[in-house]
Amino acid sequence: MKYPLQQVLLVKKDRVEKAERVVEEKKRALQLEEEKLKKIKEERDAVLNHHNAKLAQLRKALDEGTTSEEVLQMKAYLKVVKEKLAKEEEKVVQQKEQVRVAERNLDAAKEDLNRKRTEEEKIEMHKKEWDKEALAEAAKQEAKEQDEIGQVLYESHRKKKKEL
Repeated sequence: MKYPLQQVLLVKKDRVEKAERVVEEKKRALQLEEEKLKKIKEERDAVLNHHNAKLAQLRKALDEGTTSEEVLQMKAYLKVVKEKLAKEEEKVVQQKEQVRVAERNLDAAKEDLNRKRTEEEKIEMHKKEWDKEALAEAAKQEAKEQDEIGQVLYESHRKKKKEL
């Protein structure tokens, strides 16, 4: 006998497979966002190191004594570097937000997958129960048919004995 909800089971399995593919896509998207974040942090750190080096250079020049024009030039350059550092920091903050968005998308995809797996498992359990009931019903039917055959044979033997 064929399981009456077989088509539903196939649809549920297909949905689980699609949800698994979506989870994999979301994982790859998260990895890409994390790699971008790493690269942006490296760029920010390079600007920060450059800023610190120029600051140390300014301090050294002040300690050694230098002209005020050179100090003003160094301070102006340091201001430009600080602005660039602020822009790099903003990029890091924005990319961290992109990573959080990708993480939330991955979590949502995982929840969806778990929900769909649960639905599939329920149908699978129903199918197992249905199979058990169908086998029990078939065994009962088989026993009934065997009883009927036995009854017919008994009756035919009894009639033959009476005739003899």
